[in-house]
Amino acid sequence: MLTMSIGEFANFLAYTCAPAVLVTPLGVYSIIVSAILGNFFLKEKLQKLGILGCIMCVVGSTVIVLHAPGEQNINSVEELWELAIHPAVLLYIASAVAVVLVLVLYLEPRYGQTNIMVYIGVCSITGSITVMSIKAIGIAMKLTLVSYSNVSHFKCWVFVMVATSCIITQLNYLNKALDTFNTAVVIPIYYAMFTSLTIFASLIMYKDWTGESASNIVSILCGFITVLSGTMVLHGTREPDKLPSADYSALPQISWIVHANGEIWKQKDNDEECVAFIRQDHFK
Repeated sequence: MLTMSIGEFANFLAYTCAPAVLVTPLGVYSIIVSAILGNFFLKEKLQKLGILGCIMCVVGSTVIVLHAPGEQNINSVEELWELAIHPAVLLYIASAVAVVLVLVLYLEPRYGQTNIMVYIGVCSITGSITVMSIKAIGIAMKLTLVSYSNVSHFKCWVFVMVATSCIITQLNYLNKALDTFNTAVVIPIYYAMFTSLTIFASLIMYKDWTGESASNIVSILCGFITVLSGTMVLHGTREPDKLPSADYSALPQISWIVHANGEIWKQKDNDEECVAFIRQDHFK
């Protein structure tokens, strides 16, 4: 729990100092480290294709780092607020809320237990809004350290409330996905959707690629696709979780005697009998 808290705090600082198009794809290193530590401490065998997946993730993230755009200069909370209420940002947020409501109210009761995209869709969409808000909070705190207090500003607390509600929703539905479906399937799909939507949302609000050359943009996209491919390969080679073996020795033995007149007699070892009557055409 302590190391997780430290990691999330470091992630928060990273979003404060660098664009999301750089920080979010680098989250793949947590997957790589988990695979390596699992190989040594949990005896989860890392196969050759898994090693190839790790190498692909490292190569792709290196390309992203080398061609990442610079951080935009924001000097006040008012500038942040102007970015947040831009029509394109408001349209994205309204669309995201509408899709989440459809997923939660209509699709989850019907397909939540059978379609993995319902839970992952909710936590990925809310996660992209979380990153937008977290970055705004981090920038406000950074401005507080170098100039005047922005934390007490009402607009800053709007970002805090949005981030808190989105984080709760995101974690809730991510846990539902992990409880319902195989982890080896959930993690790469969630990483791909969350990273893609976060980069898209950040481009809309913070305009990370403004002034960037076409070659830099193409290089970042190629690096991102390489990271996604490596993640898929890495999790595709994981050994499935072993199901616990069931012990049936403690269950009572039951014998069935079917008579021609349609009666079924069920006899247990303790000589207690139970009779059930069925229709003559039951097995037709």
